[in-house]
Amino acid sequence: MYKLPHFTETDNEKIFSFMEENALATVIAQSAEYPVASHLTLEIKNEGDKLFLTGHLMRNTDHHLAFEKNENILAIFNSVPAYVSAAWTSNQATASTVNYIAVHIQGKISFLDSEGTKKAIKDITDKYIGTNNEASFDKLSDEYIDTHIKAIVGFKIEVLKIDATFKLSQNKSAEEQQNIINKLEERNDFGDSFIVQKMKNNLK
Repeated sequence: MYKLPHFTETDNEKIFSFMEENALATVIAQSAEYPVASHLTLEIKNEGDKLFLTGHLMRNTDHHLAFEKNENILAIFNSVPAYVSAAWTSNQATASTVNYIAVHIQGKISFLDSEGTKKAIKDITDKYIGTNNEASFDKLSDEYIDTHIKAIVGFKIEVLKIDATFKLSQNKSAEEQQNIINKLEERNDFGDSFIVQKMKNNLK
């Protein structure tokens, strides 16, 4: 990450809100040979004064086996990037850049028993699907759940360190930031709208 003071975010409310908006994280662990990674939907959970991330994954995959051997993991939450042209700034004889948001979580992973796994799956399903429609978790039969849960394991990650970079042109003047917002809105590329909204919030 581009770790400069004006891009470093320490407001947990903003950080957790971003993580909720971009819940598909890349979870990385070191195996015996190369690092392994899995893309997993995570939920933020508070247990007393500790913060955890919960989720589930397929059993007996390379990342599951690596996580079992090495509890130390890195979880990365990131936004879609927005390319920012130097032509949009007062000093055009500088490098163009990319605006983005990224949160790195260092922590320790532990695995859940069958009931904990079932709860982890239910919590995520209820969050995204709801509890009162045909696809709700509670509408699934016990037989279906018991058959498929054998191939899945739930987990929780104890959060030990958070590094957050919100690179939103804070090193530019308010006038330049507004011009970058205007240019991104005009371009309207995939992902620009997310960064535009975060830049607008940052200018308030």
